Amino acid sequence: MTTMLAETSAQTVSMEAVTKTYGDVRALDGITWTFPRGGFTAVMGPSGSGKSTFLHCASGLDRPSSGTVRIGGVDIGRLSEAKRTRLRRERIGFVFQSFNLVPSMDVEQNILLPLQLGGMKPDRAWLDEVVRRVGLADRVRHRPAELSGGQQQRVALARALVTRPDVVFADEPTGALDPRTAREVMALLREVVDMTGQTLVLVTHDPAAAAWADSVLFLSRGRIVDELAAPSPAAIANRWESL
Repeated sequence: MTTMLAETSAQTVSMEAVTKTYGDVRALDGITWTFPRGGFTAVMGPSGSGKSTFLHCASGLDRPSSGTVRIGGVDIGRLSEAKRTRLRRERIGFVFQSFNLVPSMDVEQNILLPLQLGGMKPDRAWLDEVVRRVGLADRVRHRPAELSGGQQQRVALARALVTRPDVVFADEPTGALDPRTAREVMALLREVVDMTGQTLVLVTHDPAAAAWADSVLFLSRGRIVDELAAPSPAAIANRWESL
């Protein structure tokens, strides 16, 4: 493993004076923030507040127009596209609303896909542990079409965890789920943070989902305008209404 990738395990994600512009639109306006290692942070804001851009820049999916994003102390803006892709694959996990599973692959194959793409051998003991934690031990030979929405999201979470990432970014992971299944998925995310010390950043519009986090960041017009620690759904909703 290269020195660059070894260093990423020592720290988590930090953003310093990050801006992102699209023509005349300033989607992010001087964001400075550090996500604590082992912490669970929710990011909220109204439509157009910059949530998606925030996630894309913090995770290395997009380059900021200015400012610095570091993952494990590595300035990802200085990396070549190939090295940035490698870092994302090996050190960042993603969970999206749409699951993004490969229909022709079974559960285990979908989970192992990031390792396969990176030419890495799976740690079978860790794979078994991840599968057990997400409650899919009896589903590893099933394909996505044979699973419920909640089970598919569990596969996506297992896929995000299998590389032992420094941070997992979850973008509206409950958006396509019914309320009961959404609660189950959020409880699982909370358990992953508590049991493994995983750093998790959740982008959501749902106060009930955000309330599972340790703290909630509120964005407005591309800026962080508030942080709410030990949030409750009611407190989150009240702050949301004032944005």
